[in-house]
Amino acid sequence: IKSRNTKPELTIRRELYARGYRYRLHSPALPGKPDVILRSRNAVIFINGCFWHGHDCDLFKWPGTNPDFWRTKIEGNRKRDKKVVKELTELGWRVGVIWECSLRGKKREPLMEVIDKISIWLSSEVNQLSI
Repeated sequence: IKSRNTKPELTIRRELYARGYRYRLHSPALPGKPDVILRSRNAVIFINGCFWHGHDCDLFKWPGTNPDFWRTKIEGNRKRDKKVVKELTELGWRVGVIWECSLRGKKREPLMEVIDKISIWLSSEVNQLSI
């Protein structure tokens, strides 16, 4: 299972680049190694898979096999995500989270609408974004 350069991540990066945004990727110097780092906008973006991060959407379903392992794993991921967002915020970063379900699945949004929302957020002073 890939944790970097996933299809949703590449899609978002390609569209941001096409709109003129320049960014860094996966900096180990920042908590959580954000997927996209826009230093000029003081913003980071995580592009999360709904299963691995336990998102409450149609794409997430608790596995039937080995439930104790998966509950521990996914709850640990959720706790770590909250901690990372808190740490980044305390360091002065603005944090955006793009969920896989916004790009595919029953409730997906048109890609350009997702990119528009990200672009509007990047141009604002709002601290957090979740799509």
